Amino acid sequence: MSLSQKLFDKAKEIIPGGVNSPVRAFKSVGGTPPFIREAEGATITDVEGNSYTDYVGSWGPMIAGHSHPHVVKAIKSVVEKGTSFGAPTHAEIYLAQKISEIVPSMEMVRLVNSGTEATMSALRLARAATKRDIILKFEGCYHGHADSLLVKAGSGAATFGVPDSPGITAKTAEDTLNCPYNDLEAVENLFSQKGSEIAAIIVEPIAGNIGCVLPKDGFLEGLRKICDNYGSILIFDEVMTGFRVARGGAQSYYNIKPDLTTLGKIIGGGLPVGAYGGRRDLMEQISPSGPVYQAGTLSGNPLATAAGLAMMKIISAPNFYEDLDKKTQRLTVGISAVLSRVGIPHLGTRVGSMFGLFFTDLSVVENFDHASKSNINQFNRWFHGMLNEGVYLAPSQYESGFLSSAHNEEIIDETIAAASKVANTLK
Repeated sequence: MSLSQKLFDKAKEIIPGGVNSPVRAFKSVGGTPPFIREAEGATITDVEGNSYTDYVGSWGPMIAGHSHPHVVKAIKSVVEKGTSFGAPTHAEIYLAQKISEIVPSMEMVRLVNSGTEATMSALRLARAATKRDIILKFEGCYHGHADSLLVKAGSGAATFGVPDSPGITAKTAEDTLNCPYNDLEAVENLFSQKGSEIAAIIVEPIAGNIGCVLPKDGFLEGLRKICDNYGSILIFDEVMTGFRVARGGAQSYYNIKPDLTTLGKIIGGGLPVGAYGGRRDLMEQISPSGPVYQAGTLSGNPLATAAGLAMMKIISAPNFYEDLDKKTQRLTVGISAVLSRVGIPHLGTRVGSMFGLFFTDLSVVENFDHASKSNINQFNRWFHGMLNEGVYLAPSQYESGFLSSAHNEEIIDETIAAASKVANTLK
């Protein structure tokens, strides 16, 4: 029995499912998750000393690779002075300023501790500002585990939601509407019926929790127009895409200005942190400036802000994103070529350094329904084959992959060579 298996069995005795976040359990792909001991650059190493090229990157934030020396140095410089004060510090001002500078739509910024906190708080603010109760989200988009966001679509193209987990009340679910991602007509129809009741649209501008699904031409622009016409708030959930697909996030890439934006761990170099921000007139309604309450003892703590400021400096280097884009293209084109060579139906998607791979006959994947038609068995064989070749991918067909600046051309070529071996086993 492997050490990871022993640890997993032990973990299941004291931690639900043996993990502290569900996807880590490998339930969708089967098998035992490797327990990770350490990581550096583009490589993670498990407790038995096996090394893997990492394309998960802690689910996105490790854009500069693991244990980047500048980030580590920044954390070390503050850790001996205290890890949390529950009081203001100068560094949190600088981090908020830097975020606002890079993402101009975030005229004011509130630091929090996670993406879930950020989206939950942004929705509370939107409801308060509009004096409306209903929010609209899109099927397959994940915005954290707040009650009002763990809601799945009912029957029909655009419906009131139903609870997606026990413990969520039917009343909470009734205040959440669902539409298929990329279906602007469904959104327009829904607003024609209930527009005066809808506080906000919340959307992943790139649907990263379906497996990297790109917005159709005009979709994001259409959402912006609908919100303007009906006085609703447009929220871009950029927890995954912010500072990832472009320096200014997906809103910069697609040139769309949301009213509110949520960000996640990438702004803290991978440490637990998040942020939400947007129009000044909205953000000034947050306590203590206004009546909308939101608080957090660890918000803006010195470790996260130090790491975040170091990360902002790294990604601001000349050609950082251009180089990352080229390397990701090299990887995705290479993998697609080896799969095509052996006749494996698939569809690759990519924006910047974020990518997806669907084992499907479809020529396009635009929403959750399309993604769900993928060959899951084939993906699972692909995942385990790549893992055996020392390549760590997201353990789900419905998750995105990520490159970092630490992935060099040699590493990418080794990954493509591994993909060529595994592709031959999928026929």
